[in-house]
Amino acid sequence: MNRIFKRAGARIGQAAMLGGLGLLWLASRLPLRWQQRLGKALGTAAHAIHPYRKDVALTNLRLCFPDWTEERRKALLKAHFQSMGIGLFELGTAWWGKNGAFRNLANVTGVEHLKRLEAEGRGALLLSAHFTTLEIAGRLLTEKFPFSCLYRNPNNPLVAHYMKEARARQMKTLVHFDDMMGMIRALKRGEFLWYAPDQGKVFKYTSILPFFGEPAVTNTATGRIAKMGNAAIVPFFGKREADGRYTIEIHPPLETMPSNDPEADALAVNKLIEGFIERAPEQYFWLHRRFKYRGPEYPDAYAKTSSASVSK
Repeated sequence: MNRIFKRAGARIGQAAMLGGLGLLWLASRLPLRWQQRLGKALGTAAHAIHPYRKDVALTNLRLCFPDWTEERRKALLKAHFQSMGIGLFELGTAWWGKNGAFRNLANVTGVEHLKRLEAEGRGALLLSAHFTTLEIAGRLLTEKFPFSCLYRNPNNPLVAHYMKEARARQMKTLVHFDDMMGMIRALKRGEFLWYAPDQGKVFKYTSILPFFGEPAVTNTATGRIAKMGNAAIVPFFGKREADGRYTIEIHPPLETMPSNDPEADALAVNKLIEGFIERAPEQYFWLHRRFKYRGPEYPDAYAKTSSASVSK
């Protein structure tokens, strides 16, 4: 009997997810300004009903911005939920928006850096981070310059299917995040690989390094991958502006990376991402437990999170 209930619950969950994806597809047909307003309203509602994620985000903000007042952190937290809501609608637009519909949405600078590397036959890691604009920024850049991307399948198989289908349609090549040799082969072919190494996943190439001065699990593979693939490292930053448009910045290739010190490279990446975050802190993905898995020598940053710690 329990098995029957579990199967029924799984089917209901899949049906609900399919309905949600259908609504996102429909929303992608609306004017962008309407989508952003709906997303902001959705984020405001989520801020009111998700105490656990609010606690996680507020813990991150306390660790990263210890000099801020609590009022300032809470104001940023609410703005972040609104940015997340907008980002959900942007995801639908990025996946299913019509080609050419983005032509006037963004100011894209620095494409000449990619064209120069392309002329040299050299690939690059397009170094970014997990901002709420990640999906829409990638789609906006594909309108100007073709590139490839890494992917990691979400837990829900329906979401994984549609995400992979959309990215395969828009990108040159898809490489799984755990396929290091696949990344290296793509770079050696001269491809430009969208790469965001900022989330705290423990694997062979990680160290505990400062992120906003707080010890965090940090990916140290960035320099290694670039060196093995004979590739440049090109910072890439996408920002949603107050007027609803977007700024996409492609920076010059980093001159000091890759080096012979993977940890120094990783620390430099952390500092670079910190600089991007400081320019649009509400648009960074604060709901992720960035300071988990640090080992017994460090306190559990999230052990005492509770819904009581954040007032509405």
